[in-house]
Amino acid sequence: MKKFNNSASKIVVGITGGIGSGKTFVCQVLESMSYPVFYSDKEAKSILITDLEVRKQIVDLFGNDSYLKNNTLNREFLASKIFNDKELLIKMNAIVHPAVRRHFNKWVTQQESNIVFNEAAIIFEIGNAKHYDAVVLVKASKETKIKRIQKRDDSSPKDIEKRMNNQWSDERKSELADFSIDNNENVMLLPQINEILNKLAKF
Repeated sequence: MKKFNNSASKIVVGITGGIGSGKTFVCQVLESMSYPVFYSDKEAKSILITDLEVRKQIVDLFGNDSYLKNNTLNREFLASKIFNDKELLIKMNAIVHPAVRRHFNKWVTQQESNIVFNEAAIIFEIGNAKHYDAVVLVKASKETKIKRIQKRDDSSPKDIEKRMNNQWSDERKSELADFSIDNNENVMLLPQINEILNKLAKF
């Protein structure tokens, strides 16, 4: 039975996981199977530039230096503000997350598939699980995650662990997730994805 009736004819599924878990790759597999995927982080970056109301709220919160003269986001300036003040981070999230949610809800109505997916790095952390019929957690071992992140952006293991420690653990998220995918090396993904799809089809 559906938990959240976002759209009467659609099953709305969240895909989440920590950095290096490979949730984006799982989403790309789903897209190759013709399922639509909405990428929240990518959309958030776009909204910060294109949504005039969001831009106004960001400038009101951080000042005119929030955007550069070429109309792009002043990421270094905002990062320096946010990382030194958790209250500002909370306030920024309170601007961006609802805007992303609005864009997502509109996107859902435009899709023809009866199952749609939303990749989002933080779902449980901000209390957004209630917006989905089901949430899938993509998991991987710490060693696998570190190896993937190093390959992706050449970060040091120490910096990666620091970022990981700022996120909820897989164990904590597993208690809240409806489904989990083991995305470690040498583990087959497709059978796990198909099993979840079969279960979702029965919602």
